[in-house]
Amino acid sequence: MPCVPGCPAYGAAVRAGPVSAPGGTLVGMPELPEVEALKDFLTENLVGHEIVRVLPVAVSVLKTYDPPVTALEGHEVTAVRRHGKFLDLETGGGPHLVTHLARGGWLQWRDRLPDGPPRPGKGPLALRVALETGAGFDLTEAGTQKRLAVYVVRDPREVPGVARLGPDPLADDFDEERFARLLAGERRQIKGALRDQGLIAGVGNAYSDEILHAARMSPFKRTAALTDEEIAGLYAALRTTLTEAVERSRGVAAGRLKAEKKSGLRVHG
Repeated sequence: MPCVPGCPAYGAAVRAGPVSAPGGTLVGMPELPEVEALKDFLTENLVGHEIVRVLPVAVSVLKTYDPPVTALEGHEVTAVRRHGKFLDLETGGGPHLVTHLARGGWLQWRDRLPDGPPRPGKGPLALRVALETGAGFDLTEAGTQKRLAVYVVRDPREVPGVARLGPDPLADDFDEERFARLLAGERRQIKGALRDQGLIAGVGNAYSDEILHAARMSPFKRTAALTDEEIAGLYAALRTTLTEAVERSRGVAAGRLKAEKKSGLRVHG
């Protein structure tokens, strides 16, 4: 999969942009629970529908060029999956559209897309996907750090960030024993370990703090110093915190998910 090297992404926020907590910590960055909720929303609204047009408004958001974005057109969306913080739209007989929303990216669903093509350089819009029904969605990005990334690939594992992902912490086979084995090989602060996408997929800054708060554990504690009892408590906090956040986000409209995230946070809320 040829990747476009060094291209900064472009775009801007939608209905609910990034939300700052007291002290300036950005809590709006989509993490596992929000991306899982977006996956559920898109499964309901996209699967079974044909993509008729993909319009890159900011070409720099595209991190691949083969297959071209036009290869998605004419194919039906057959599934929507989540890989860590990545969204993956699978098409029948066509390529995958994989997106990483990064810090300021978001998805805006439209029951009816505007008439006429979007104007490049006018506003935050980075990419538009249109369905045969006239509905579709826009990918946008807020702020000056342009990191929204879109990949058109034959296999999601062609995306470097997906290929490097560790196990999903909500997977059925992610048990306490597996969690303990992952931590056993680490020699760093526990917050850094929780946020490492190559170790555990999907947890970022906000939810690592929420997990540690629930476990009553300092983020500066070294993984090598954890007792069996502390690992058990941390595993329980990890699963409970993420499961509750997913349930809280389920059924919430895409445009309200970032605000919903902030409302449920104990540390950054």
